Amino acid sequence: MLAMVVCELFAMSSRVRAEVSFSLAELAEHGGRSAPHRDGWGIAYYEDGEIRLIKESGAAATSPCIRFIEQRHVSSDAVIAHIRRATEGNVTLRNTQPFARELGGAMHVFAHNGDLPGIFRDDHFSFERFHPIGETDSEVAFCCLLERIAPLFGGEQPAPLEARLDVFARFAADLAALGPANLLYCDGTTIFAHSHRRRTWPTEPLRPPGLHVLVRTCTAEPTLLHAGGVRISGTAEPQRVTLLASVPLSAEAWRPLPEGTVLALERGELVAERRS
Repeated sequence: MLAMVVCELFAMSSRVRAEVSFSLAELAEHGGRSAPHRDGWGIAYYEDGEIRLIKESGAAATSPCIRFIEQRHVSSDAVIAHIRRATEGNVTLRNTQPFARELGGAMHVFAHNGDLPGIFRDDHFSFERFHPIGETDSEVAFCCLLERIAPLFGGEQPAPLEARLDVFARFAADLAALGPANLLYCDGTTIFAHSHRRRTWPTEPLRPPGLHVLVRTCTAEPTLLHAGGVRISGTAEPQRVTLLASVPLSAEAWRPLPEGTVLALERGELVAERRS
């Protein structure tokens, strides 16, 4: 069924703030030319404890905001981005990812790749405090995740990493029972990821990997990556960057993640890896 075309996800975690730019020509290829992700795009990046969230419901291929981001020389140590191919919900801004909410005095960001129509009628996925603004299964999933993880953000500091990772991993496993569940989630401190299954083209079957990972270290290297619509420029300080993407964005040795892999990233380091 052609409606079940996947989106694309991207995340970056870096030890030192790194410049993140979207190359207009490259991103346009993914946003409606070489791939059918023309139904919206967005990027969320952290800056001084807050997020800057830029997204549009139109194709990246025709977006003037892409050049704006490129010219702004945006830098951050935590980034989540998404290019959409609509499955659930109309092509509108409210249905465009990443989604963001405040919890425990921090901005939480979420992006999902997959198709989860069963989530709307499954009693295991409920919410009270957090409610979707749009109509997508992905935003419902985000609200349900926040409901489950909210008790860990009741104090002055969030719960330890292991506790937050446990909740995320259990949630990812539950979600994967409904359909493809490739997830990126940041709670303001840690980027969590779940790699499941995805399609690379409408006519292909669902199969792993849902995400790929690349770890780079450098000293005073001017450009860490410039491919697939993303350019990450380093600094004169020793740098460590971990990248996650639905498909490899360069000719380097991206590691495909086995189905059910859960990762936690902090300041460029892969601090935890397990199976959901």
